[in-house]
Amino acid sequence: MVVSDPAFIAIDWGTTNRRAYAIGNDGTVIETIRDNKGVLSVLREDFARELAAIRTQLGDVPVLCAGMVGSTRGWTEAPYAPCPAGIDALVEGLVWVERGRTAIVPGVASHVGRGDVMRGEEVQLLGAVAAGLAPADALLCQPGTHCKWARMREGRIADFRTAMTGEIFSLLRQHSLLGDFLQDDVVDGPLFRDGLALAVENRLLSDLFGERAAVVLQLRDATDVASRVSGLLIGSDVREQAIRPEEAVYILADPLLGQLYATAIAAAEGRPVMVDSHTAFLAGITAIWDRINGR
Repeated sequence: MVVSDPAFIAIDWGTTNRRAYAIGNDGTVIETIRDNKGVLSVLREDFARELAAIRTQLGDVPVLCAGMVGSTRGWTEAPYAPCPAGIDALVEGLVWVERGRTAIVPGVASHVGRGDVMRGEEVQLLGAVAAGLAPADALLCQPGTHCKWARMREGRIADFRTAMTGEIFSLLRQHSLLGDFLQDDVVDGPLFRDGLALAVENRLLSDLFGERAAVVLQLRDATDVASRVSGLLIGSDVREQAIRPEEAVYILADPLLGQLYATAIAAAEGRPVMVDSHTAFLAGITAIWDRINGR
């Protein structure tokens, strides 16, 4: 059944998952589709067919796509907009797959020092500021497989850094000597905070091996290791950011992972502020839509 009166459809099309939103003229979400049809599960020649199916369900209206759909593995590559980047830069860099009908939002690149890239996160970052969820000048954190730390200046992404925190934990769990000890759920508690304390010592590589050695020598229970290692990795990530005492850090994440980062930021004397990442994405993509339409 087709929903009534959507102005456009927004798709957050990631590597493994996607979310499609039918958005009304007043900016409200009319209907949402969530599934696991990320870009890795869609052949390039099938993207148009997938989009047609979404339009059948949500409405035959213009579509804005963000995320890995604009990567070399996605539908059509959307070149990165350079920092500093705001909503205007994303609009200027839109790649129209169908003129006036379907566009892909560009990612953002930093060319400072080592260089860095993002796709999809830029919409959330700019949306958080556009919606008033974070100030125009702030440090924003997006935890995940590849954690993003973005410095916002005058409402634009001035620069950012990516840390492979979540991916390293996953690799350790699946392919390392620690793997058997990392299968338990990570929780914010004394063990996680023990890992945060280890991170202060700045001996990540040797401390990781030490977690296995402690179990082998029966100095620690194997069920303790997952939360301790997570604390060690997240604590190391946070420590790299040189957060100033009492500096506000705006966290865009699901509640569980967001709470772990909030605890780590507080331990580093920062002031964590939780932000709803879905609300931020919708605000960002709607701001792009409004700019396209001269609002």
